[in-house]
Amino acid sequence: MRREESSRLLAALVSRFGDLELAEDAAQDALTAALETWPRTGVPHTPLAWLMTTATRKAIDRLRREKALTERLARLRVEQERRPPPPPSVSPADPDDIPDERLELFFACCHPTLGIQEQIALTLRYLAGLTTVEIAQAFLVPVPTMQQRLVRAKKRMRVTRIPVRVPEAADLPRRLPAVLAVIYVVYTEGYAATEGARHLRTELTSEAIRLGRIVHRLMPGQSEVAGLLALMLLTEARAPARSGPDGMPIPLSQQDRCRWDRLLVDEGLALARTAAAGGPGRYSVQAAIAALHAEAQDVDSTDWAQIVVLYDILLNLSPGPVVRVARAVALGHRDGPHAGMVALDALASDPTLREHHPFHEARAVTLELLGRSEDARLAWARAFELSRNEAERSYLIRRWWEA
Repeated sequence: MRREESSRLLAALVSRFGDLELAEDAAQDALTAALETWPRTGVPHTPLAWLMTTATRKAIDRLRREKALTERLARLRVEQERRPPPPPSVSPADPDDIPDERLELFFACCHPTLGIQEQIALTLRYLAGLTTVEIAQAFLVPVPTMQQRLVRAKKRMRVTRIPVRVPEAADLPRRLPAVLAVIYVVYTEGYAATEGARHLRTELTSEAIRLGRIVHRLMPGQSEVAGLLALMLLTEARAPARSGPDGMPIPLSQQDRCRWDRLLVDEGLALARTAAAGGPGRYSVQAAIAALHAEAQDVDSTDWAQIVVLYDILLNLSPGPVVRVARAVALGHRDGPHAGMVALDALASDPTLREHHPFHEARAVTLELLGRSEDARLAWARAFELSRNEAERSYLIRRWWEA
């Protein structure tokens, strides 16, 4: 079962029963039943509808087994009566005729009762379908820490009885930052996979862009929504040139820009201009940086001076070690590798970056430009030690030999 179908099934069950744990258990029961039944009877014409029907039956069976059956069913009926009629579907017609209720679950997971980190972790796990390891890597935290965060979030969601529905229009802006952060984390995991054999995970990037388009249609006047969608489209446009036939990554400086998707570039540039008109924001500034890359003929003709200025703005809006690394790299392009190395060395004491393999890659590239081959090889080796993606590790080995 695809990740998208699994998340749709879970979202529909949560919307039906208002209980994340019950929905998760029922979905798992239905999948188990499918594994037992389909090899004998064949895959049904509408597998998602089959799973939804089976999971609903399993959920009701679970409720019947509970001592508080009467109370819970009564509460469920009250919540169903309070729930407004579903909005018109924003997605194309679905062959299984199952409403796409992931957007409702998105905003429910991003309820203000939950902490921002809990919101993002919960949504990534249950809507985007990322593993706990992938989410932990995305946030640069140990796996046990992320496991505890998910358990706390699920418990808080259950205890506080967070409703599963798109909030009122007045509440949307407060929920929006977490929703956008989740979509962006999903995209970045697909853009450079944490683990596995593939460098790109197109199912994740496609899912993030699809969700970004849905939110943009829902909130067309929000510049940050336009900014995030622009950022993802401009980045996605490079995908055809970002890896070679062997699957290994190709750095920006060596990409054949003729292979970039011009339709996505044009759409992204238009959205980036819309986002910029709304003033500086975390995503609108990043979209502006991506737009400068998209408009340049090559790395040398890129407007690095403007990119450094934009990173300075971004640091004020959203300070963080990864942004500081990106600014240091841009500084090296603008002022030369020595200036870039000074900026990178200034970040070397950051405990987060010491475990962040792209930081060591940036150091290795800059050290090569300075002719410090032995130091570059040490940096490539450190990046290799920290990377868990096979395609990335193959690339890092090759760069170590070439240094």
